[in-house]
Amino acid sequence: MKRIFRSSLILFLIAILLIGLLSLFGPEEKSLGSNIRIVYLHGAWVLTAEAAFAVSGILGVLYIVSWLVRRGNKFLGLASWAAGVVGIFYWVTYLPLSMYAMQANWNGLFLAEPRFALALTFAIVGVLLQIGLRLMDNLALTSFANAVFIITLRVIFSTADNVMHPPPSPIFNSGNAVIITYFVSLMALTFISAFFLFLAVFKARSKDNF
Repeated sequence: MKRIFRSSLILFLIAILLIGLLSLFGPEEKSLGSNIRIVYLHGAWVLTAEAAFAVSGILGVLYIVSWLVRRGNKFLGLASWAAGVVGIFYWVTYLPLSMYAMQANWNGLFLAEPRFALALTFAIVGVLLQIGLRLMDNLALTSFANAVFIITLRVIFSTADNVMHPPPSPIFNSGNAVIITYFVSLMALTFISAFFLFLAVFKARSKDNF
């Protein structure tokens, strides 16, 4: 078990290193120049966080269903918790990337920007939530809370004003195949890093349960 945990953590760190290297060679953009690279990274990072939250919520719903039918599938409950922790990790670390992108591209921090303010709020709530859920150590409650968290996040963000985040996606609607291919590659690598972190977190918790 320790070997699996260590290998997953090492693979996560290697993936992070590769992401850092890949970020140095992102295609430049006409308006932002090389500063667009931090925007690519910040975009991939937040999408990875949301994907982890979504997985956590889906697994949480599946656990609740299994809990209602019988005693509950412990694997699903622990996986929901682990995915929630991974989501919070990427969500919290996305905030300084967002701040750096603001500073690099717009020469200042617009902390009152609606989506950034909401992101900061959800980061604080999410961290406190995950700490509380771990202390209570109740898989049914954890699964339910993870499902509610991602639903609440998506509903609130769907109504938030777009100031520095113009919809629809400027990357996927750019028509530039090089930029799109690069961003998809960066996003895939970030997803892979999240998967390795998920394995490490899951194994660290499940050693006392299986």
